[in-house]
Amino acid sequence: MGNYRFILSGGGTGGHIYPAIAIAQELKRRHPEAEFLFVGAKDKMEMEKVPQAGFKIEGLWISGLQRKLTLKNLMFPFKLLSSLLRARNIVRRFKPDVAIGTGGFASGPLLRMAASAKVPCVLQEQNSYAGITNKLLAAKAKRICVAYDNMDAFFPKDKIVKTGNPVRQDLVDLKVSKATALATYGLHSDKKTVLVLGGSLGARRINQLVERELEFFGQKDVQLLWQCGKLYHEEYSKYDSKSVKVLAFINKMDHAYSAADFIISRAGAGSVSELCLMGKPVIFIPSPNVAEDHQTKNAEALVAKDAALMIKELHLDAEFKNTFEELVQSEKRQKELGTNIKNLALPHATAHIVDEIEQLLK
Repeated sequence: MGNYRFILSGGGTGGHIYPAIAIAQELKRRHPEAEFLFVGAKDKMEMEKVPQAGFKIEGLWISGLQRKLTLKNLMFPFKLLSSLLRARNIVRRFKPDVAIGTGGFASGPLLRMAASAKVPCVLQEQNSYAGITNKLLAAKAKRICVAYDNMDAFFPKDKIVKTGNPVRQDLVDLKVSKATALATYGLHSDKKTVLVLGGSLGARRINQLVERELEFFGQKDVQLLWQCGKLYHEEYSKYDSKSVKVLAFINKMDHAYSAADFIISRAGAGSVSELCLMGKPVIFIPSPNVAEDHQTKNAEALVAKDAALMIKELHLDAEFKNTFEELVQSEKRQKELGTNIKNLALPHATAHIVDEIEQLLK
């Protein structure tokens, strides 16, 4: 027992990378002798984040199709062929017992080749609207772990297991006190804190909103922990002050969540799962620029259960101030939203997914 070999692939965005890392960490905890290999897309953030988490990664020359005719699209068949051949070589060399895909372009060639080599494959779909890579791989998978109901619209019913999305263990056992968290960022203990999250790369529209409403936040006597994204840090770092902390990227999410009283966030699947665990009032501003508008669908699933508020980007200018003001002024409303979102949490998702993977080892 224990000398298993696990190959994992998922990437392009934090939403695909972090679930893969969480699954690998739980597998490693149960099987300390096991070997792990990640496969990602060469120029994407997984090439940096996976080694930081202590795992080996190899890159494929792959990217997604652009929505319009571009030179990149003309390269796509060559990239795909190159990635399939490289993935086949990686699978032959590494000889995995199980292949795990969490979505994103690199997982397509890898799981396709693993399935051809008769390696059992597990897919993990984070969103309420399935991604194209997982839809294409579904026929070859043994298990498909999902986070929302009604996913048989996309996948064969007999393969679906509702597990929830993997969330990093430090968030499941949140041990950071609010005082410690506030001190980490040099924030005041006597002010309410708004945590602004635009996803791992940042969100232009949310950043523009925060910049425009800095005076309004000041009037409401709240302080900001503003993750603007590395693409925008240079532009917004000038606003850094005692009550506004501007960060390119937040490495200690457990500290950030502990410090927060209110959260303004995109509605990517990973963020939604983490926010359910935190049980704090959230205003979602879904990105309209994602495939199948899945962030809006993710947020709507929570709004329908009175577990969060949502403002579409189109309506931000008209609705933000009123929505925020009403929330800040009503402790009763804050409590209701916090309780309702906490009730939706599936804190044991990672363990449940790994249980499913272990069944395939038998």
